[in-house]
Amino acid sequence: MGTGKRISAGDRLQTSEGQVSERAQHFLKALVERYIREGQPVGSRTLAKDTGLDLSPATVRNVMADLEDLGLIASPHTSAGRVPTVAGYRLFVDALLTVRPPSENEIAALRTQFNARLDPKALIETASNLLSGITHLAGVVMLPRHERHAFRQIELLPLSDSRVLAILITSEGEVHNRILNTDRRFTPSQLEQAANYLNQMFTGQDIKDVRKRLLEDLQRTHAHMDQMMMRALAMAQDVMASAEDRDDCYIAGQTNLMEFGELASMDRLKSLFDAFTQKHEILHILDRCIAADGVQIFIGEESGYSLLDDCSLVTTPYRVEDRVVGVLGVIGPTRMDYQRVIPIVDVTARLLSAALRQ
Repeated sequence: MGTGKRISAGDRLQTSEGQVSERAQHFLKALVERYIREGQPVGSRTLAKDTGLDLSPATVRNVMADLEDLGLIASPHTSAGRVPTVAGYRLFVDALLTVRPPSENEIAALRTQFNARLDPKALIETASNLLSGITHLAGVVMLPRHERHAFRQIELLPLSDSRVLAILITSEGEVHNRILNTDRRFTPSQLEQAANYLNQMFTGQDIKDVRKRLLEDLQRTHAHMDQMMMRALAMAQDVMASAEDRDDCYIAGQTNLMEFGELASMDRLKSLFDAFTQKHEILHILDRCIAADGVQIFIGEESGYSLLDDCSLVTTPYRVEDRVVGVLGVIGPTRMDYQRVIPIVDVTARLLSAALRQ
């Protein structure tokens, strides 16, 4: 990610479209910083003042044109000013941004928010609220992952029509409920028989191993297995899918995003809130950060999730006993204040790791 990395005088950066001169870097940095502060396209005159360089208007326009040709800035249809593109933000974050870590007093104030007597879920919620409150963005924290979840028991109960309530209990006492729509009605005794069969088959086995075996069994033809047992396997497969997707995350401060004009249309907000409600794709992105070394940033479409194309994610893993167990971060507009957000995310991960160890 390049926190704290600066380009020395005379250095040139290379993009896929060509080289970026030192002067162009200076202008890009000033433009991005101004746009982050105000959220309005930046004009040539404003940029000339911000850079503090004694240049003619024609020279400033030429540099702006060069940055546009390189794909680093763009001109919205309704304005003569320019805004950063995803490529422009990426260059800014990787090479032009200097991150200033919080002071000792600021870190001490953050540390007081974590009460070591809280259970892990409460600490996760605290971290999510803390990220949201400090950055004024959406804070997101993945729940700690467990290395092993074993199948303890399944119950199948008849509901109205042809629906069945499946209740799966894991070795850690987690309960997963799933309503299944089946192709026929089952009597309580039939469902009890199916549950007994599944419990006999899978009790004590790892959830992932159970799901793998279920998939294999359902793909085979078992001449010795009656239709009831085949249906039991199919029902168990549905429940296993939800149990294996047990990873969850706390998201706080979603409404903060309403303050940013570029995200504030009803269609954009509805899409974003749908993403926050469903969580699956956000969790998938966080999964990709589990193995990351330090802070990782997804800008715009880099996340691969179209609903977040106008957003950036700043994430970092957190640990328990030197083992990465989850990821936390913030979600906000691409013009978020990276200089401020990046160290807050990093420090919060360290403080959460310390609290979870106690």
